[in-house]
Amino acid sequence: MRILSILLFLGITFFSYSQELKSPNGDFKLVFELENRVPTYELFLGEQHIIKKSKLGFELKDQEALLENFEQLSVATATEDNSWEPVWGEQKSIRNHYNEMLVALNQTTTNRKMNIRFRLFDDGLGFRYEFPSQDELTYFVIQEEKTQFAMAGDHTAFWIPGDYDTQEYDYTTSKLSEIPGLMQTAITPNASQSPLSVPGVQTALMLKTANGIYINLHEAALVEYPCMHLQLDANNYVFESHLTPDALGNKGYMQAPRNTPWRTVIASKNAGDILLSNITLNLNEPSKYADTSWIKPVKYIGVWWEMITGKSSWAYTDIPSVKLGETDFTSLPPNGKHAANTKKVKEYIDFAATHGFEQVLVEGWNQGWEDWFGKSKDFVFDFLTPYPDFDVVALREYGKSKGVRLMMHHETSGSVRNYERFMDDAYQFMEDNNYNAVKSGYVGDIIPRGEHHYGQWMVNHYLYAVEKAAAHKVMVNAHEAVRPTGLSRTYPNLIGNESARGTEYEAFGGNKPDHTTILPFTRLVGGPMDYTPGIFEPDVSQYNPNNNSWVNTTIARQLALYVTMYSPLQMAADLPETYNKHLDAFQFIKDVALDWDKTLVLEAEPGDFITYARKEKGSNNWFVGRTNDEEARLSTINFNFLDKDKTYIATIYSDAKNAHYKKNPKAYNIKKFRVTHKSKLKQPCAPGGGYAISIIEATQKQDLKGLKRL
Repeated sequence: MRILSILLFLGITFFSYSQELKSPNGDFKLVFELENRVPTYELFLGEQHIIKKSKLGFELKDQEALLENFEQLSVATATEDNSWEPVWGEQKSIRNHYNEMLVALNQTTTNRKMNIRFRLFDDGLGFRYEFPSQDELTYFVIQEEKTQFAMAGDHTAFWIPGDYDTQEYDYTTSKLSEIPGLMQTAITPNASQSPLSVPGVQTALMLKTANGIYINLHEAALVEYPCMHLQLDANNYVFESHLTPDALGNKGYMQAPRNTPWRTVIASKNAGDILLSNITLNLNEPSKYADTSWIKPVKYIGVWWEMITGKSSWAYTDIPSVKLGETDFTSLPPNGKHAANTKKVKEYIDFAATHGFEQVLVEGWNQGWEDWFGKSKDFVFDFLTPYPDFDVVALREYGKSKGVRLMMHHETSGSVRNYERFMDDAYQFMEDNNYNAVKSGYVGDIIPRGEHHYGQWMVNHYLYAVEKAAAHKVMVNAHEAVRPTGLSRTYPNLIGNESARGTEYEAFGGNKPDHTTILPFTRLVGGPMDYTPGIFEPDVSQYNPNNNSWVNTTIARQLALYVTMYSPLQMAADLPETYNKHLDAFQFIKDVALDWDKTLVLEAEPGDFITYARKEKGSNNWFVGRTNDEEARLSTINFNFLDKDKTYIATIYSDAKNAHYKKNPKAYNIKKFRVTHKSKLKQPCAPGGGYAISIIEATQKQDLKGLKRL
């Protein structure tokens, strides 16, 4: 219903146009209002304010701002209710059900048109700006987006500092009012970083109100637009969008007709609902590929952790300066530490074949690693030329004989112009040599110099790389790229991202024990993360005596991460020699699925614990994972998600009684039980610990012989 009110107060006339929209289930209410010709919105969950009245609009470069003097031209509403099946994912089928309102606005002083489209789901809101084709506004430059998210109180926030170049920070938990004072200690060193000059945080941002409502702020479908941060007015608890600038300080270059990404607000009284929300995916377009048969989830191992820990080297020689095309590596003395050599890679292929892994990632295979880091070097890699000790053809054929592919690695060193220079040839090289997946990296400052990892120019590049890869039927796992926003629905060969502080930081000083109890509420809201779990040796000095880092986890929790840190691309990140010492625990990594028919959250509290249950796609088998923070806790779950007419064998990989992430991380127990939908479990979790369970349908009575009921 449209309401027009003219209020007279002290001789001033205020115009207020108000529109309401409710979610399909009626729980959420959106109110859009032109208050004195300024567009605003607010969001309610029941009677609770999720977003207080917040302003909308833009500051433009060299033009009048799109902030005020608007009139409402029209309002159109619609309802959508359909389902779609992802190529891979946490659910076999996803329901897309929302009520929509499109508000068409005209700025009376300029006659420029700006529309705002709202979609209200049963678990939250998505909205975006739309600029229709018009003579008055065709080409324009955004100086700043001024979208506000006004909070209703001093909520608890799980946050990382705003930064134009990295998300590789540990999370801080604090009140909103405390964020400015904690910002300095929250910003820790990184290979490339550009913290905001104002108090601000990154999305996806997780919040919890004093009365127990969980709120998540993020964006969806980030295309041809800079990444959004949230600038904070800590006195009034108001966030305002803060876009990543380019080398000139501009935020976004637009040509109408054009839409912005969606701004998302997910909210619930149940923490698990945040984890299960599909708003981010639903606000993206369907797959652009008619044929997706070549896109497959992948479980892999890799020549990686030994370089991360410092046991081995990416570089072939210790000569400090090389030039591709000029340096003859066959004449240089090898350093004896180069891991990506033919002999070692064959050993990894053998291990993969023995244990059923599809691929082996090899980093450091190509020339140029001697002076790649921190040099701002343009022609640093060609992505084609191997070191003398890496035989591409021999390894290709050896892998084929074992049923194992190699996984390509393209580290750009931030030299994006160079990567695009070689991209066509590099992908063709992959196709010719039986590689169908690539891990790309963007470590260091971006070339062209002055551009940022999260600016519009780089956002365009990441998608360009994904589309180029698809032409060669290559799956992409991009590290150091902008954090995902659900684009894997549209481009399902974007099978993985890092874009957060992953396991590698455990070898650089460690992640806090609560890290993996927060990431699913933040980073993973936009898409899966290549977290690279599976570290069984927490004492990094066992690999490199000069590295005293410690992995803050128990082995049982490392197993749980294969369930709690969702990804269709899962790495067993530790060394084969270490797994050979713990083959009983390694069995879970071999067994756990990659693709799911159904996902449930059994327990969840951000910063404390998460327990997931997932049903393997196309089977009756389930897998459960629990990740815990630094406190000892008791997990209580039941198995009522199992089929009522079936009996299962549950193998529980748990922390031993005296396990502790610092004092006794390798202490674990493995026990088997007979379970049905009536079974219940009370499982102690060690500090920094957790547990994993494989639940396999029993098809033969003899399989249950001797097993106790749970």
